[in-house]
Amino acid sequence: MSKLFSKDNKHVFTNPLNLDNPILVQVLGICSALAVTSQLKPAIVMGLAVTVITAFSNVIISIIRKTIPNRIRIIVQLVVVAALVTIVSQILKAFVYDVSVQLSVYVGLIITNCILMGRLEAFAMTNKPWSSFLDGLGNGLGYAYILVLVGAVRELLGRGSILGWQVIPNGVYEAGYLNNGMMTMPAMALILLGCVIWVHRAYFLKEK
Repeated sequence: MSKLFSKDNKHVFTNPLNLDNPILVQVLGICSALAVTSQLKPAIVMGLAVTVITAFSNVIISIIRKTIPNRIRIIVQLVVVAALVTIVSQILKAFVYDVSVQLSVYVGLIITNCILMGRLEAFAMTNKPWSSFLDGLGNGLGYAYILVLVGAVRELLGRGSILGWQVIPNGVYEAGYLNNGMMTMPAMALILLGCVIWVHRAYFLKEK
C-alpha cells in the first residue's frame, strides 16, 4: 500500500494540478477550453469526460505497451482512445442528452486532444499502470478545474447564474445592472484564460 501512495506517485498526481498544469503551463487543449466554457455544466461534463478517458487510456496503453510494435504505436493509441471516447459519448447521450448536444463535436474531438495523446506517448508508454493512472487522473483534473473556473466566471457574469440557477438578485438588475453579453463569446474565454495563466505564472515566478 505504501508503494501505491509513495512520494513519487504523489508527485505524478499532484504536479499536473499546479506546477505542470496542461493548460496553464503547457498551454495544451485550449481549443475545447474556449469552446465549452460559456456555461458551467458543459464545462464540468467535458472536464470529467477528459479525465476519465485520459486516466483509463493511460492504464490500457501502459498494460499493453510491451506488446505494441513501435512503428504502429500511435495507431494503437488512437484506437484505444477512440473506443473510450465512443463509450463516453454514448453514456452522455443516454444520461445527459442536453449537455451532449451543447458539447456537440467536442466530445469526439477528445480523440485528438493534445493533453491525452501527449500523456500516452510521454508517460504511459514507459511507466507502470498505477503510476500511469495517476498521471492521467492528475492531468485530467488539472484540465478540468481550469474549465470549471472559466465556465463559472463566464456564466455568472454573462448570464447572472450558476448551473442555471440565478445568483445575481433581481434587485441588482432593477438598479441598472446588465449581464455582460461578451462573456458568452469565445473571445472572452481566451481573455479570461490568458488572465488565469498570467496570474498563475506571476505567482509561481515570485515564489521561485
